[in-house]
Amino acid sequence: MKFDFLKTENVYPEGWIYKQLKTQADGLCGNLDKVWPDVKDSKWLGGDHEGWERLPYFLDGYIPMAYLLRNEDKMARSKKYIHYILSHQAEDGCFYPKGEEGKNGDIWSLFLINKVLTVYADCSGEDKAVEEAVYKCLKFLDDYMDHKTPYDWAQSRWYECIIPIIWVYKRRKEEWLIYLARRLKALGVNIEASISLWDREKKEWSFDTHVVNIAMALKSEAVYCEITGEKPIGLAEKMLETLFKYHGTAYGHFSGDECLSGNSPSRGSELCGVVEAMYSYEWLTACTGESKWVDLLERVAFNGLPAAITGDMWAHQYDQQVNQIASLVFNKQIFNTNGAEANVFGLEPHYGCCTANFGQGWPKFILSAYMKKGDALVVNCPLPMTVKLNGVSVKCKSEYPFRKTFSLVADGDIEILLRIPRYNQDGTSGGYESITLKKGQEYTKTFEMKPSLIGRPNDRKCLYYGPLLFALPIGYERNVLEYERDGVQRKFPFCDYTYAPKTEWRYAFAGDKFEIVECDYDKPFDKINPPLKIKGTFAKTNWEFDKDYDYVPDENGGKVRAGDDETKEAVPYGATYLRITEMSKLI
Repeated sequence: MKFDFLKTENVYPEGWIYKQLKTQADGLCGNLDKVWPDVKDSKWLGGDHEGWERLPYFLDGYIPMAYLLRNEDKMARSKKYIHYILSHQAEDGCFYPKGEEGKNGDIWSLFLINKVLTVYADCSGEDKAVEEAVYKCLKFLDDYMDHKTPYDWAQSRWYECIIPIIWVYKRRKEEWLIYLARRLKALGVNIEASISLWDREKKEWSFDTHVVNIAMALKSEAVYCEITGEKPIGLAEKMLETLFKYHGTAYGHFSGDECLSGNSPSRGSELCGVVEAMYSYEWLTACTGESKWVDLLERVAFNGLPAAITGDMWAHQYDQQVNQIASLVFNKQIFNTNGAEANVFGLEPHYGCCTANFGQGWPKFILSAYMKKGDALVVNCPLPMTVKLNGVSVKCKSEYPFRKTFSLVADGDIEILLRIPRYNQDGTSGGYESITLKKGQEYTKTFEMKPSLIGRPNDRKCLYYGPLLFALPIGYERNVLEYERDGVQRKFPFCDYTYAPKTEWRYAFAGDKFEIVECDYDKPFDKINPPLKIKGTFAKTNWEFDKDYDYVPDENGGKVRAGDDETKEAVPYGATYLRITEMSKLI
């Protein structure tokens, strides 16, 4: 690997990113094992609820969150759950949740649990027990594929198993592990061939255009070549060229509700796809050492992730919309392959996979913000934190991306590789700057940002400032929904919330001059007191709803002035519930 991940024990989040992580721990992710039967009573833990992907998904975010916060209670709960799973590994090496003995058809959950076990080992330091367990399970999978071909989710997500293979191979240089990786690729979905299927909006559900499969697959070539030593052909770049052309969103992701859904700002993006794309960009950064993947990672992390979760992180959406006029249980299905409640904020709107999976977003981003290359510390994203490498502590004093200046100070001499974002306006763009930081020296850097209107399809624009996308917030009325469905309680605060629009949304950009307003703030993506605003000139337009759907803007509307110029304040996209983001630019 070009860069290596740091161990959790050497990473100390501070400032706004610590508050964000603490909010997550105090919210749904930190309490899901107390309130949600599919985790609390999972078959993985001897219960009688879902025994497939939901508990592993939950642990994938819960474990690094607990260890980054040094939260004794949550670390103990992590240990209890992992030790139960390890103690119930079968003699043949497989993990059989209660009642699932002998059901080896879809082995996706085994890929996932092995990846989670490596996360636990890296966080807890319990390498030996985990190494033996994962080794035995990989042996089981190798034997399994002598007689059966992975299908459905395992076939679509074969590359996820490469991650635990890499982890074990670093400890045991055994050739059969490389052979296992090759078998997985040979028997799995041909991702390069699938690209030709992504040139249209998909109105029927399918594995080949499933947005989470595709988000995961972005790292497939990078991790595969890492274990086999084969030469990459730029598969992720080829994938993104097609995805952004036909399905790109304003915040640097691609649509999928739940399959690829075109580039309309009214189409949805599934939250699982957001966090899995982030994880792929993190691995792409480590495997290639290229800064462009961090550019993409930041745009998704600072925009798409917080926009889909309430400020207290007790509720989330299944689908978010770039132009989100309402968050309601609609009177008809407005998404292509998801139901009419998929953009409601709640416990498990539409499906519970995102309920279990969204928690990996912030912890893994934090663990990827700083990496190492030999004895050099790699600063991919200058989040406020202290990191330790080779006995030297480096502190980053930062409010990035809400402020553009930050500093680094170390208690010993250390080499720094600092990523320079591609939006930087000071004449440099991309790559890494090498800095020799002396003991006690404070190195200050400014990433020059300016508000910019970026072109979008259908002759629309969106407003960026550095990695942050901005939107006009829409005033709302919140309604709290408490009820029971299929034996699962929705009870405040882990209930559902709808947001109905109460203020005007029919606006267009009416000028090119913008003023940055830095605000006092507590939490970074506070929907009431955001850290940053942009004043600009806007005007009302003739925009109406789509003739077939309430609360979906007409694709071709909003291009004719219907009012005088107004000075309004746009806010970070991630600090909104309802918003208008892609707008026309009036001449």
